[in-house]
Amino acid sequence: MSNHDTYVSPLSERYASREMQYIFSPDMKFKTWRRLWIALAETEKELGLNITQEQIDELKAHADEINYDVAKAREKEVRHDVMSHVYAYGTQCPKAKGIIHLGATSCYVGDNTDVIIMTEALKLVRRKLLNVLAELAAFADKYKNLPTLAFTHFQPAQPTTVGKRAALWMMELKLDLDDLDYLIGSMRLLGSKGTTGTQASFLELFDGDHERCRRLDQRIAEKMGFEGCYPVSGQTYSRKVDSRVLSVLAGIAQSAHKFSNDIRLLQHLKEVEEPFEKNQIGSSAMAYKRNPMRSERIASLANYVMSDMMNPMLVASTQWFERTLDDSANKRLSIPEGFLAVDGILDLYLNVVDGLVVYPKVIEKHLMAELPFMATENIMMDAVKAGGDRQELHERIRQLSMEAGKNVKEQGGDNNLLELIAADPAFGLSLEDLKKAMEPSRYVGRAPRQVEEFLEEVIRPVLEANKEALGMTAEINV
Repeated sequence: MSNHDTYVSPLSERYASREMQYIFSPDMKFKTWRRLWIALAETEKELGLNITQEQIDELKAHADEINYDVAKAREKEVRHDVMSHVYAYGTQCPKAKGIIHLGATSCYVGDNTDVIIMTEALKLVRRKLLNVLAELAAFADKYKNLPTLAFTHFQPAQPTTVGKRAALWMMELKLDLDDLDYLIGSMRLLGSKGTTGTQASFLELFDGDHERCRRLDQRIAEKMGFEGCYPVSGQTYSRKVDSRVLSVLAGIAQSAHKFSNDIRLLQHLKEVEEPFEKNQIGSSAMAYKRNPMRSERIASLANYVMSDMMNPMLVASTQWFERTLDDSANKRLSIPEGFLAVDGILDLYLNVVDGLVVYPKVIEKHLMAELPFMATENIMMDAVKAGGDRQELHERIRQLSMEAGKNVKEQGGDNNLLELIAADPAFGLSLEDLKKAMEPSRYVGRAPRQVEEFLEEVIRPVLEANKEALGMTAEINV
C-alpha cells in the first residue's frame, strides 16, 4: 500500500538507522508493556499474592504476540490506550486476564517503558559515539605531524597540525561521553508507585506490609535490568529525567555542529573535504560544485536537537503536583525525534570522518603564504644573536610586515616579507638564511606530542575498555 499521500517523518525515511527506529517502534513499546506486566505478576506471586504459575506461563506464552487489531478496536470504545492493551492481552490469556495490571496505574507500563526505551537508545548513541571517537583517533594519529595554518577569529594564527585539530573535535565528544555515561548509570525505573506515588494500592494488596511494597519495586527493577527505582515520585517519574536526557543529546549535537562548521570551512579552503561519491551531484546548475552536504545535514539536524531540548524543559517546569497529562503528546514527539535526529547525526559524523580527504599540498601552500609573518619573532631573535638591537629590529619588522601585507592585499602579489628583510642591512641575514627558518614543524609547538599524549592517556583507554562496541560503519540513505 502506497504512503505517498500521507506524511512520513524524514527522520525515519532519510536520517535515522533501522536500529534506532526499532527502539521507538510500537513493537518495542508494547512488548515492553507485556514484559512489565509479567514482571509485576511474577513479583506479586513471589511476595505472596494469589497468582498461579499457570497464569504467568500463559502471559509469557503470548508476550510477543501483540494483537494490535483488538487493542485498536477497544481503544475506539474506551479512549484509553493502556486499558485497551490490558483487554487485548486478556483475550489471549483468559486464565490470567484477571491479574494483568493488578494494583498498577497506567504509568506503571507507560513511564517504566519510557525509561527502558530511553536507556536502550542512550546505549545505542553511546556505541555510535565511541565509533566516531575511534575513527577520529585514527585520523588524528595519522596527521598528528602535518603542519597546518591555525585560525583565531578565522584569521591566520600560529600553526597547529591537522591531527591536533581533530583532537579538539575528540575532546568535545569525550565530554559528551562522560555526560552520557553518568546519565546511563543514573537511569532508574519509576517502579510500581500507584496513582499518586504513595503505593496505596499495593499496601492494600499486601495487607499493610510496607517491606513487601519496597521489595516489589526493587525486584521489578532487577527483572527489567535496572539497579533500582527512583525512591520517590508522583504518579510519574520526574519529567526532569527527560530534560536531562535531551540535554545530553543536545550536547552531542553541539559538538557535531562545531565539527561540521570546521569541515565546511576547510572544504571552502580546499584543504580537507568530506566524502564525495563518483556519481554525486553537487548542484543542479553548477556541475563542477562539490557541496559539503553531509556536514550541512549534520548542522541542520543539530539545530533541531538543540531546539528540541526546550520541550522537556517546558514540560518539566509546568507539571502540576503529582501529575498532569499535558506532557503526553509532547513526549511522544520530542523524545523519539531527539534520539532519531542524534542517531542520524552520529551516522553522518562517522561517515564523514571515515572518508575525509586531506590535501597536504594545498595545506602547505596556505601555510607558507602566511608563515613569514609568523616567523618574524624567530627571525628577530636570530638577528639579535648576530649583534642586532631588539627594539630597532622590532620596529623594522613591523614596517616591513605592513609593506609585505600591502603587496599581498593591494597588489595581489605574493608575500615578499623574506625578500624585504634580506634586503635590509639591519638584520644581516641572507635570503637563504631566512628560508631555512621557514620549516613549518618549528612553529607547531607541542601539537604532535599533545596528540600522542591525548590519545595514549585519554582516548585509547576508553576505546580499549569498549572494544566490543567498535567496528561499526555508517551508510547514509540519501
